[in-house]
Amino acid sequence: MNVVPFNPLDKRNLGASVADALLRSPSYPLGEVPRVQGAGIYAIYYVGAHPIYASLAAQNRDGDTVPIYVGKAVPQGARTGSSLSATTATWALSRRVAEHADSIRAATDLDIHDFRCKNLVVDDIWIPLGEALLIARFSPVWNSAIDGFGNHDPGSGRYGGQRPRWDVLHPGRLWAERCQPRQESPAALRLTVETYLANNPMPAPGL
Repeated sequence: MNVVPFNPLDKRNLGASVADALLRSPSYPLGEVPRVQGAGIYAIYYVGAHPIYASLAAQNRDGDTVPIYVGKAVPQGARTGSSLSATTATWALSRRVAEHADSIRAATDLDIHDFRCKNLVVDDIWIPLGEALLIARFSPVWNSAIDGFGNHDPGSGRYGGQRPRWDVLHPGRLWAERCQPRQESPAALRLTVETYLANNPMPAPGL
């Protein structure tokens, strides 16, 4: 039997160590995440009573297990990698998490108290790989089935694009209301979420 030697420097193993570190991190209510200096990755979890996310909330009832969304925050002009220490001369991670909290607060059918968050300050060069492995591992519904949660206000004069699916399903962000309507209805998107969650059960422990 041919055995492939374990390579601790393989990019997947390096990325997995970053993802593991995030999953071991403490979680906080999304609206009360302590402010930290640095860039990095984060995972948001749902634990509320919204009917289309019932199965997800049940999985997270005894602890934050399956994220509803995974993301990254890199500093503007992030370097391509010149050290192995985490960059702290930025508030990118806390700023990005706060933006998500504001999006949840703006949604008319979501409650900020139903969301929790884990975050981890990471050196810039490992941030994209850590995020990619977490998304591949958990296939979070707001990363995979319903896009747009992480979108920014495109700014004045740039509202010609379609409204993000997330904003059709969870209306409330004022800038999204200025975008062009989509053909998909909220009912169709609710079915998309329910079908997706039914067909993507909680992964086994480990990465």
